[in-house]
Amino acid sequence: MQTETILYIILAGIIALSLALFQYMYKTKKRKRVDFLLVFLRFITLFSVFLLLINPKFDSTTYFNEKPNLLIAVDNSESVKYLDQDQKTRELVVLLQQNKALNERFDIAFFSFGKTINSLDNLSFDEKQTNPTVVFDQFSQVYGNAIAPLILISDGNQTYGNDYEFAAQNYKQAVYPVILGDTTQYTDLKIEQLNVNKYAYLKNKFPVEIIAVYNGSEEVSTQLTVSSGNTIVYSENLTFNHEQSSRLVNMSLPANSPGVHSYKAELKPLSNEKNTVNNIKNFAVEVIDRKTHVAIISDIMHPDLGALKKAIESNEQRQASIIKPSDFTNLSDDFQQVIIYQPNQNFKEVYSEIELLNLNTFTILGTQTNWLEFNKLQPYMQQTVTNQYEDFQPSLNSNYSVFIIDDLNFSDFPPLQTEFGATTFSLPIETILYKTVSGIQLKEPLLYTYEVDQKRAAVLNGEGVWRWRAQSYLDEQSFHDFDNFIGKIVQYLDSGQQRSRLNISYESFYNGTDNVILTAQFFNKTYEFDDTANLEITVKNKENEQSQTVPFILKQTNFQVDLSGLEAGDYEFTVKTQHENISQSGEFKILEYNVEQQFLNANVSKLQNLANQNQGVSYFIDDIDALVPQLLNDERFVTIQKSIKKVVPLLDWKFLLAFIALSLSAEWFIRKYNGLI
Repeated sequence: MQTETILYIILAGIIALSLALFQYMYKTKKRKRVDFLLVFLRFITLFSVFLLLINPKFDSTTYFNEKPNLLIAVDNSESVKYLDQDQKTRELVVLLQQNKALNERFDIAFFSFGKTINSLDNLSFDEKQTNPTVVFDQFSQVYGNAIAPLILISDGNQTYGNDYEFAAQNYKQAVYPVILGDTTQYTDLKIEQLNVNKYAYLKNKFPVEIIAVYNGSEEVSTQLTVSSGNTIVYSENLTFNHEQSSRLVNMSLPANSPGVHSYKAELKPLSNEKNTVNNIKNFAVEVIDRKTHVAIISDIMHPDLGALKKAIESNEQRQASIIKPSDFTNLSDDFQQVIIYQPNQNFKEVYSEIELLNLNTFTILGTQTNWLEFNKLQPYMQQTVTNQYEDFQPSLNSNYSVFIIDDLNFSDFPPLQTEFGATTFSLPIETILYKTVSGIQLKEPLLYTYEVDQKRAAVLNGEGVWRWRAQSYLDEQSFHDFDNFIGKIVQYLDSGQQRSRLNISYESFYNGTDNVILTAQFFNKTYEFDDTANLEITVKNKENEQSQTVPFILKQTNFQVDLSGLEAGDYEFTVKTQHENISQSGEFKILEYNVEQQFLNANVSKLQNLANQNQGVSYFIDDIDALVPQLLNDERFVTIQKSIKKVVPLLDWKFLLAFIALSLSAEWFIRKYNGLI
C-alpha cells in the first residue's frame, strides 16, 4: 500500500473522530456513558464512509508452479499398420500415459495425426494421408512461447503437404522422433512416379511418363505393361541393376473415343519381392472432343493479362492467347470466346467481328478504359463518366443462380479500381459480386453476367484481378481456388445449357487419395438461393449394384457432401430434393490407389535429421528405454515458478456498506431508546 494512501486513512480517522466528538461532546456539560457509545458509532460510520471514498488498495502476489509441456504426436496413418508397427505403437502410448515420473514432471498432451491433427482418442491407423507438417505448424502457434518438447512417433513417410523437415525449423522446441520401423533393405521394384495430363483430345495421342525404380544389388529383368480393361496398350521389357536402379519410360497412347478412360501401369513382380502393391499404379484420362481457345484482347500491358492466361490454362481443356485489337480480325476464326480487356477507340472492329461471329465475351473494365468510346461500342451498359476513380472491394451475392460460385473470402480480397459514377443497364443482369466501399455494400454490380439474343456475356467492372490470384495463393498456398473461379466463368461462356434450379459441381474422376466432394446449389422459383432445402444424393456402384443415400450439408453459399469413404470403382448418382420433383444425375470414377502402402521402410535419415536440427535425439521403437530418462534429466525442461501480481481493495465495498448501515441503525436505536430523538 502506498504511503499516500496510509496518510489519507489516518487523516480520515482524525476527521471522523473530530466530527463525532463535535456532535456529541461539544458544549455538553454532563457526559454519560451512552454519549461515548454514540461517539464511537458515529466515528465508525464516518470513518467507513471515508474509507469507501478513499478505496485503499494493496498489491497481492500469488505464486504457482508451471510444469513444462510434453507433446506426443502419433502417426495414425495406414503405413504404420502396413509396416507392422501398430501394436508396438499402442504399447508405447500406454507406457507413456502410465509413466508416473513423466506425469509428475510434465503436462502431457497426446495427439494423433494423418492429413490433419486431432486429440488422441484411439489409434485406428486408417488415415489415408500423412502430413507431419500440420503438427509443427499448429504447435508453433499454440506453444510458441512455452517449454514444449515434442515426441513424434512416426515412420517419417510423408504423403501430403509441404516438407515437414523445413516446417520444423519454425518450431523452436526439442523434437524426439520415435522411428516406427527399421533400416532393413528389401529387394523391391516400384513405380515411383507416373505423369499424365488429366485431359486429352479426341483423335490425338497423349503422353505418359513412368519412372520405375529398383532397390537391390543383383541384375533383374521385368516387364512394364499398360492396360485398359483386358487390353494391353503398351508393353516394354526393362532391366535393372545396382548401377542402373531407375528407368524413365515415355509413351504416347491414342485417344480414340470421348469420355473417361482408366488405365493400369504394372511392373511384373520379382519372385522374392515383399511389397507388390507399389508395382501398380492406376490412372485415368478424360478424352474431350474439342478445346476452348480464348482470345484475351488488350491494347495495353497489365499484370491482369498474365493472371487471366495462367488461370484459364490451368485447365488443359482451355488455351488462351493475348493479342492486340488489330490482330483479332485475322485470327478470329481460331477462338471460341473473347476476353475484352479495357476497351478503347481501337476496339471498334473487334466488337463488329464479335457481333458477326456471335461470340460470347468476358469484358474487364478499369482505369485505362476509354469510357466514352465504350458507351458507344455496346448498348447494354452505360457508365457515367466522371474521370475519377474509386477502389471497390467485392461482396459475394449468395443468390446468384446461374452456376455455382464458391466463396473465396472475397471480402478479404484487395480492392479493384474503376470509374466512379452510376451505371445503368438496358437489360436484366445477374450479379455475382457487389461493390463494397468502407465495409458498406452498394447496390451496384462489380461482376455480373447477362444473356441476350442467345449470346452470353460477363463483365468485371474493375482492374487488378492479379492481386486476387496472389491473395488466393497466400490464403490457401495454391492458385487452384482462383483459377477454378475464372474457369467457371469461362465454362459458363462456353456452355449453352439452360439455367437450372439445381446445379451440381463434381469431377469426372478422382484419384484414390483425393477427397471426393460434390457441391450443389438449389434455388427457389424466383432463383434465390434456398438454404432451407433438403438435398440428398443416392450413389450406386455400377459393378456390385450397391447404393447408399447421403444428405448434403449446408456450407455457406452451397451444399456439400463428402463421399471420400467410397471404394474404388465406377459410380452413378442422383441428387434430388425431398420436397420438390427436381433432380440431377451424373457419373464419376474413383481410381484405386493407396499411397500409404508404397513404403517398405521408415524414413530413418529424415527423422534423424529432424532430431539433430531441433536439438533432440531419435530413437527406434525397439530401443526407447533411454527416452524417459533423457526427458527427466534434461535441464531445459524444468518447472518454473511464476507469480501473479494483482491490485485488490483493502475492504470489500459491500461489507463497508453493510457496516455503515448497521452502525447507523444502532446509533438511531440507542438515541431513540434514550429519548434523544
